[in-house]
Amino acid sequence: MAKDILLVLLLQLIYVPILTLRTIFMVKNISALAAFMGFLEALIYVFGLSIVFSGEQSYIVMIVYAAGFGAGLFIGNYIEQKLAIGYTSLIVNLRDKNEELIRVLRENGYGVTVFVGEGRDSRRYRLDILTKRNKERELLKLIETYEPKAFIISYEPRRFKGGFIVSAMKKR
Repeated sequence: MAKDILLVLLLQLIYVPILTLRTIFMVKNISALAAFMGFLEALIYVFGLSIVFSGEQSYIVMIVYAAGFGAGLFIGNYIEQKLAIGYTSLIVNLRDKNEELIRVLRENGYGVTVFVGEGRDSRRYRLDILTKRNKERELLKLIETYEPKAFIISYEPRRFKGGFIVSAMKKR
């Protein structure tokens, strides 16, 4: 019984991160890896459930199965954050045109497009920046250093084509 409990917990701690990664690979259109993860996911799932439902139905094993699922979600999310697959687009709104920030961003290899807009009370400056997801924290720290009051929106673009940044990011 103790062996089954530990095995079920271990399987869930492997299964759920694989499920998380499979979902991310599907969303990011990385089909071959998603299919492989799906195969592993199904194999582990069936094996784990066979342990849970074999012999006498133990509530402890079922609870450990559910607890392992929850813990696996944390592990899967952690792995996904470390992999940081894909790109992030940032919209940075500034009260004043911060030439130093723009220069530093460009010197660090970021493509920056500057727009001038009309805010409620005054003119505003908008920077559009595209970067790899694994560089997002670094970029946010850089912006925070030069413009602590910036209003920033970050999102993941689904598709893009052409432009300076695409060729520059491929080189980095």
